Amino acid sequence: MKKNNTKVPNYDKFIIPTLKALKNLGGSGSIDEINEAVYLVANLSEDILEVQHDENGVQSEVDYRLAWARTYLKKYGIIENSSRGVWSLIDNELNPKDFNSDEIVKKVREITYQERKKKNTEIKDEAKEEVEDNIDWKETLIATILRIEPAAFERLCQRVLRESGFVQVEVTGKSGDGGIDGKGIVRISGFLSFHVFFQSKRYKGSVSSSEIRDFRGAMQGRADKGLFITTGNFTREAVKEATRDGAPPIDLIDGDLLCDKLKELSLGVKTELIEEVSVNTEWFSKI
Repeated sequence: MKKNNTKVPNYDKFIIPTLKALKNLGGSGSIDEINEAVYLVANLSEDILEVQHDENGVQSEVDYRLAWARTYLKKYGIIENSSRGVWSLIDNELNPKDFNSDEIVKKVREITYQERKKKNTEIKDEAKEEVEDNIDWKETLIATILRIEPAAFERLCQRVLRESGFVQVEVTGKSGDGGIDGKGIVRISGFLSFHVFFQSKRYKGSVSSSEIRDFRGAMQGRADKGLFITTGNFTREAVKEATRDGAPPIDLIDGDLLCDKLKELSLGVKTELIEEVSVNTEWFSKI
């Protein structure tokens, strides 16, 4: 990790702000919505938000530690997440003021200890392990993508769009075309169609708002929507610029979301399920 990661609050400092953020969101939200709400609740500065977790820029250090906080809250039993990536409070009436982050961390570690003890396996911090396992494969994936040729990355983005339902996807890659790397058409319910221009950027670090403005300027009057795909991430100003009122909307795909999409589509990523077999001794006693 980079040395300036030390100025980012530890994950336990985000536990209560995460509960407050979920309350502010009405009890549920996507990871991006929750993270954005925590930034406001915790009053995090731009300097802190721009600290990267690793050199590949898959995830900011704040978002990495927020993932820890969510995992601890889940293991504590007060939030849950669905297969669609939505996290929610189990009891929408709970009051964040009734909880203490130190007590939550202590309880989760006790639960982990007892579970490991029963299985007679090595005692580890499962909450931390779960988060790091999720980040590790993404760091490996991004590092792999960064080693391929720029043209290969454009073809990868083309494949992702095709697999996601886009048609007539072309890679143009014309120099001097404002960063437009390709175009395609997305159909909604078989009736509505939108012409989309996309820019693909293999990048370590954050894409700025000026790059979003340049891309919008290049697509102005030529497409209904824009799509910016990067292996890095976007500054908060870039996110605001992408959804600015009165301007053609631009959807943003950062490295973290790109990894999730490649996993979902099984493009270069294989998910292996390990079978766990247990014996119900009580069942045999009642036979």
